[in-house]
Amino acid sequence: MDCDRDCGSDAGAEWVWVRRPVEAEAAAAAAGWPADEEARPLKVVFASPATYFTDAAPIGNGRLGAMVWGGVESERLQLNHDTLWTGGPGNYTNPKAPAVLSNVRSLVYNGKYPEATSAAYDLSGDQTQHIKHTNYKRELDLHTATVNVTYSVDEVLYSREHFASNPHQVIVTKISANKPGNISFTVSLTTPLDHKILVTDANEIIMEGSCPGERPQNDNSASDHPIGIKFCAILYLQTNGANSKVEVIKDKMLKLDGADSVVLILAAGTSFEGPFIKPSESKLDPKVSAFTTLSVARSMSYSQLKAYHMDDYQSLFHRVSLQLSQGSNYQLADNRIGQSAQAGSQDATVSNYAFPIADCTRSAVLNDSVKPTVDRIITFKDNEDPSLVELLFQFGRYLLISCSRPGTQISNLQGIWSNDPSPPWDAAPHPNINLQMNYWPALPCNLSECQEPLFDFIGSLSVNGAKTAKVNYEASGWVSHQVTDLWAKTSPDAGDPVWALWPMGGPWLATHLWEHYGFTLDKQFLEKTAYPLLEGSSSFLLDWLIQGHREYLETNPSTSPEHYFIAPDGKKACVSYSTTMDMSIIREVFSAVILSADILGKSDTNVVQRIKKALPNLPPVKVARDGTIMEWAQDFQDPEVHHRHVSHLFGLYPGHTMSLEQTPDLCKAVANSLYKRGDEGPGWSTSWKMALWAHLHNSDHAYKMILQLITLVDPKHEVSREGGLYSNLFTAHPPFQIDANFGFPAALSEMLVQSTGTDLYLLPALPRNKWPHGCVKGLKARGGVTVNISWKEGSLHEALLWSSSSLNSLAKLHYGDQTATISISSGQVYRFSRELKCLKTWPL
Repeated sequence: MDCDRDCGSDAGAEWVWVRRPVEAEAAAAAAGWPADEEARPLKVVFASPATYFTDAAPIGNGRLGAMVWGGVESERLQLNHDTLWTGGPGNYTNPKAPAVLSNVRSLVYNGKYPEATSAAYDLSGDQTQHIKHTNYKRELDLHTATVNVTYSVDEVLYSREHFASNPHQVIVTKISANKPGNISFTVSLTTPLDHKILVTDANEIIMEGSCPGERPQNDNSASDHPIGIKFCAILYLQTNGANSKVEVIKDKMLKLDGADSVVLILAAGTSFEGPFIKPSESKLDPKVSAFTTLSVARSMSYSQLKAYHMDDYQSLFHRVSLQLSQGSNYQLADNRIGQSAQAGSQDATVSNYAFPIADCTRSAVLNDSVKPTVDRIITFKDNEDPSLVELLFQFGRYLLISCSRPGTQISNLQGIWSNDPSPPWDAAPHPNINLQMNYWPALPCNLSECQEPLFDFIGSLSVNGAKTAKVNYEASGWVSHQVTDLWAKTSPDAGDPVWALWPMGGPWLATHLWEHYGFTLDKQFLEKTAYPLLEGSSSFLLDWLIQGHREYLETNPSTSPEHYFIAPDGKKACVSYSTTMDMSIIREVFSAVILSADILGKSDTNVVQRIKKALPNLPPVKVARDGTIMEWAQDFQDPEVHHRHVSHLFGLYPGHTMSLEQTPDLCKAVANSLYKRGDEGPGWSTSWKMALWAHLHNSDHAYKMILQLITLVDPKHEVSREGGLYSNLFTAHPPFQIDANFGFPAALSEMLVQSTGTDLYLLPALPRNKWPHGCVKGLKARGGVTVNISWKEGSLHEALLWSSSSLNSLAKLHYGDQTATISISSGQVYRFSRELKCLKTWPL
């Protein structure tokens, strides 16, 4: 940690945070690119306290999440913990499933799709388990991951600063005023869950409680309910002021009077010990855990806590910067690159080429940053403010840093921010698009560490999923379906097979393992973590595929997520065979196993040989009569042509089996499919379509999806439309669902950089007439490559590339219709011109 301490007495010492240059900035500085991220504010601004949950500002440290409402007469800090769920581990098997499966397959074999759909209900499983003032201003600063609230009462200016510390695992609030003795309030902890409150002294409140456990079926007696997860939250007050006084109220609250300032530190813990341990059998004491955490944090000053927080957060967040501009004005740098300029030096001089600054001038950017964000969303349709696009891009990265860190749980359907003990869809992770989209930006947007909870979770799924595969389907390997939970549920969900019967959730998640290797080239990860899980997933798929009466291997039964078709007899059905998404995912997993086996020297194993035999016998992607990609194995009539899912287009993105270069005819059919589906849909659907249009190199339509998403949602009438943004930039299904917040930065990165293992594409879907000038630093590409790009007047100006791995196989660089053959050595920065000529190299 880089901190400097001011001179002075020990009692009054303060810690000053000193920002470290990150890799992308160091390379850019050595190339002569202006380092001006700090001059570009990234703030979500509010002009009043929150009225609705989606007006509040989110903070989080991966484990604890909080929503800052910013009230004046009463502040509300809404806390969530990533392991606070109801229920406990379940039995994710169904011994009756094999007989039902045989019947369903027979019905599909004979073309009785509606009957197969009805019979498939018996393959479903159990439900998932739950989890008067003036000058007011509230803002979330993405540069510092802090929420600040300021307002005036009479002549006193009050301020509050909130942040969630990952290094110290606490939420911290500092309340102060510009005149001494003016901080007075009453504070308490509340929850709708069963709990008790204890005030141990005049500075501490302890809340202990528990979630509901599993209720036995057909049993309404509360006395027999097993114990659920226990929790403890402790609030500690550090007061400052000679005349301040704290007293206990009703044994539940603390009342503070006459303080100059106060720091509130909140620590919390639960008894969750892992997905395979029942809450009643857990040995963890959440009170001990919370006190241990608090004892470390309370020994530090506010300045120290904030300095550690800033250093930790910014080491991730400042890896990537983005500047987009509509204007044509330039900032002229006044120095040339010195002969002795060193890569990584903060003092590296800059070249004298004209460099674009978004929105023409710095003052314009600053003016935009102080406007309430809700007003910026409303006016976006008119001014198409590119700085709001930058903000939404970085907000997604901020949220991922804030809700998914090594050692925490995965980001669920609402990240770690929920307004309800029983949230929509139980806030359960849904691996038929939503969970995967939550992690789409992790690799291209330079936050690979944030994926670690996903890999831990996939490991847990593989354990439960092996039981589900064996009992339900008499198959080897492991499987997971359309919805899961904290307990790594792998069996089909209860209800309609249109969503419940989808055993491709596990295989799709497994593709993230290969993608992580593709970006990082971490061979140890591939060998120890990725390959065993990929091999297990492919083993299930090999057993799941059957030889039908048609010429190809089949998946039967098979559904396309949440989408019905009209069967030949005119009835609505969802169960058939070999949907396009099934086959696209299977190809991705099989390809990943073969490539991994080649790297690890495992190509002669039985699984690999079976995959090589199966691949040529998988049905190809087909084009329907209307020129679209067929979603099902037959050209069934679609009763909902504007359906929100675009599952059949998986092969283009996030998959790799379709591309403009390799399958141009299929890509034409993908475009037809997107036109047929239409632009409207939930936020996550909009983000997925944005990425698909980017991979078709259709910048106009990709940008159109940005316009579609940046539309204000009124929480009072949110069901009147699909998609859009709330005032705090949360994305809407509706209701609030966080996946599009992550899908957006992923899709935007695909507009600017695309890659395979050997090819790198610069600005493949840049909307040149919308953002004619701009710069992006720190995006990642496959092969362990980091990319900086600047462009002006709608064309590439310069690109910097470097790789941290000697294993990278990057061979071709593309821009427009230009292609250059290149070779990149580890630890060297390469500077390319608009003609893709290498101008200079230097050590990183």
